Amino acid sequence: MQSPDLTHFPLNALSPLDGRYATQLAPLRDLMSEAAFMKQRVHVEVEWLIALSDLGLNELPPFSSSSRERLRTVARDFGLPEAARVKTIEARTNHDVKAVEYFLKESVQGEPELEQAAEFIHFACTSEDINNTSHALMLRAARDQVLMPATDRLVLVLRNMAHAHAEVPMLSRTHGQPASPTTVGKEFANLVARLEAACDRVRAVQLLAKMNGAVGNFNAHLIACPEIDWEAHSRKVVESLGLSFNPYTIQIEPHDYMAELFDALARLNTILIDLNRDLWGYISMGFFRQKLKEGEVGSSTMPHKVNPIDFENSEGNLGLANALLRHLAEKLPTSRWQRDLTDSTVLRNMGVAMGHCLLAYQSCLRGLGKLEIDQARLADDLAANPEVLAEAIQTVMRRHGVENPYEQLKALTRGQSIDAAALADFVSTLAIPDEARARLQSLTPQTYIGLAAALAKRV
Repeated sequence: MQSPDLTHFPLNALSPLDGRYATQLAPLRDLMSEAAFMKQRVHVEVEWLIALSDLGLNELPPFSSSSRERLRTVARDFGLPEAARVKTIEARTNHDVKAVEYFLKESVQGEPELEQAAEFIHFACTSEDINNTSHALMLRAARDQVLMPATDRLVLVLRNMAHAHAEVPMLSRTHGQPASPTTVGKEFANLVARLEAACDRVRAVQLLAKMNGAVGNFNAHLIACPEIDWEAHSRKVVESLGLSFNPYTIQIEPHDYMAELFDALARLNTILIDLNRDLWGYISMGFFRQKLKEGEVGSSTMPHKVNPIDFENSEGNLGLANALLRHLAEKLPTSRWQRDLTDSTVLRNMGVAMGHCLLAYQSCLRGLGKLEIDQARLADDLAANPEVLAEAIQTVMRRHGVENPYEQLKALTRGQSIDAAALADFVSTLAIPDEARARLQSLTPQTYIGLAAALAKRV
C-alpha cells in the first residue's frame, strides 16, 4: 500500500483535518490514526507474547534473542503496507483485533521457534486488553510528543513577551470600562502562569492500562495456568510499557483517567480561548498591529483590512476540540454492565479532538508572531482617561482619615469627563501630609502600575 498523496485530500476529504489542514497535522497522524492504532496493537501483542515466554511454561520456552528481535522488528517496522494487510484480513474476520492476531501469525511463518508458539499470540487476552493498552500508549505519545511541546512553545513566546513588555503601561478595562492601569507584559504574565498550571495538570494525569481478561478477573488465565501469579505478570507487562496498571476493571479499563486527561486539556484550551479573545479585542482597539505578509488579502472587497484570522482560527478550533473532549470525558467512563460497544466508536475520535487542539495551538502561535505593540496608541489611551487615578486618590485619603473619600471622588469623576488639571486641583485641597500630596500630584496613568512590571519580569 502506497502512502496517500496528501495533495488530493483537500478536494475530497470529509474532515478538514485530513483535507485543508492535512500537512499541519502530520505529527498526530503518525500517532493517532487507525494505522497508528494497529501498530500499537501489534506492539502490545508482541510484548505480551515475549513476556509469556518468560513465565517458564513447558509449552512455551523462553524465546531466543533472535526470535525476540524478530517479533520486535515486526512491531517496530509496522507501516502502511502492513496496516493494509490487517484491513484485508479484517474484511474476512469482521473483527479488528482478531485480524491483528492473524497478521502476527502470518508474520512469524518460516520462523520455526515462533511458528511453534503461534497459538500463544493473544493467549488469554480479550480484545480490550490489547485495545485499552494501545489507546494509553497512543495518548501518551500524542500528549508528550506533540501537544505538550506545542503548548510549551506557546508558553515560551508568551513569557518572552511578558519580559520584553514588562514596563509598557496599558489601560485596563473591567466590564469594558477604563480601570486601573496595568502593563502589557503583566497581562501576558497572567496567561503564562495560568497555562503553566494547566499544562502541569495535563502532564500529571496517570495513564492506565489493564490486561486481565474478559471481565477483569483473569478467569481464562487461571484455569489454563493456575500456577502463575497472573496479576503480578500483567502488572509487569503494563509497567514495562511505561503505563500504570489498573487491577480493578470490567471488560474495559473504565476510562476515568481518559476523562481526567480530556478535562485537563479542555481547561487548558479554555485559557487559550480567553487569550485569543483578548488579543482580538486589543487588535481591534489598535493596541497591537499585525505584521503584514506580502501577497496576503484581508478582505475580498476592503483592501485596507488586516484581519486577526490566526486568533479567530485558534478560537474556532479550540471550541471544536473542547466539544469533543468534553463528550469523550462524559461518555467514556460509562458502560452498560461489564461491557457495551459505545466507547469503541467514540474512542476513534480521540485523534480528531487532538487534531483540533494542535491546529489551535499552531494558529495562536502564528498570530503571536505577527503582533507589534503600538505604544503611541497605548499612551494616548492612558492620557485620555486620567479619572482612573481616582482609585489612588481616595485610597490615600482613606489612610489619612479624610471624611467620605470614596463619595467625594465618585461625585468628582463618575460618568464625567475630567482632565489631569482638575484632579491636581482637587488633590491640592486635601488635608493630607505634604509627602502624600506630592506623591499623588506626580502620579499619572502611565506610572500608576503598582507591581505590574515586577510581576511580569518574575514570571
